[in-house]
Amino acid sequence: MKKGKLVLKNGQEFEGQIFGAEKSSAGELVFSTGMVGYNESITDPSYQGQILVFTYPLIGNYGVPGDTKDKNGISKYFESDDIHVKGVVVSEYCEDYSHWHAKKSLSDYLKKAGIPGITGIDTRALTKIIRNNGSMPAKIVANEKDIDLYDPNLTNLVAEVSIKRKKIYKKGKKRIVMIDCGVKNNTIHLFLERNLTVIRVPWDYDFIEKGEKFDGVFISNGPGDPAMLGKTIEIVKKCIDMKVPIFGICLGNQLLAHAAGAKTYKMKFGNRSQNQPCLDTETERCYMTTQNHGYAIDKKSLPKDWKVWFTNVNDNTIEGIKHKKLPFSAVQFHPEACPGPVETEYLFDQFTNKL
Repeated sequence: MKKGKLVLKNGQEFEGQIFGAEKSSAGELVFSTGMVGYNESITDPSYQGQILVFTYPLIGNYGVPGDTKDKNGISKYFESDDIHVKGVVVSEYCEDYSHWHAKKSLSDYLKKAGIPGITGIDTRALTKIIRNNGSMPAKIVANEKDIDLYDPNLTNLVAEVSIKRKKIYKKGKKRIVMIDCGVKNNTIHLFLERNLTVIRVPWDYDFIEKGEKFDGVFISNGPGDPAMLGKTIEIVKKCIDMKVPIFGICLGNQLLAHAAGAKTYKMKFGNRSQNQPCLDTETERCYMTTQNHGYAIDKKSLPKDWKVWFTNVNDNTIEGIKHKKLPFSAVQFHPEACPGPVETEYLFDQFTNKL
């Protein structure tokens, strides 16, 4: 492996070895505390523009599966058709992988996509820096080819990852509009498993104005600052006025909050993992959840006809909101998992039963 370095905006540098593509890359440095799930994570559109630090010390040991697709052309093992991270940072990269699904190494997968990884990094020390100073721009420098830092939060990242044209997955009689802000593949799988026809539309597509027929609206996960998505927020406001069932996940939670009149703020370092405890305020039951977000809803700004549905046990941030009377709800975590625990998948059933 060739030598490389990770350079942070605050001037700190970490030397390591390059795997994947031997090229320099810049993005926002964030960390995930999950033990597994690197294939799903790096293909999650919510990571668009970010350099992902895996805190688990050994990454790559089970390789990368082949890209098997279902009859709808949706990948079974990846959360999108592309790698969305700008780089991968690990303590120890394992080249000798072993798994019955594996077809290639993580390094080969990254190399084909033109994405660099860097190993030999003290990820514990790096995570402490991020926790103390917050997520920050950084760059992986390979072949001594320096590049400028890049802050993805200044860009409309959703416009980069959203579908470009409407697509319909035909199934049952009930129809939902899926506002694609960077939706994960398993979310589509789960709706189709519930015999729903899914009308997947771009983030700025006014399906009400276009006369689409639907029984409910789903607002997907996605990257970046929700306040940038004025067009999406206005469309969701129209859906609220229509009083149709609405369900959102992750960025969808924040967009629903904005449409209701609330505000969001950027978190210091966000929550990214498969081990975040969330408390259901209605049942007082705690669930372990998958998360990937850097923004949260300002509790004080939530209108009086809305309530906090879930809270994060670790930092007390809002993990879900619900209208007190109408069929509008959303969660900040990922009930579709991939990777992570599946115990909150029942939320898809709750939404389906409202249609």
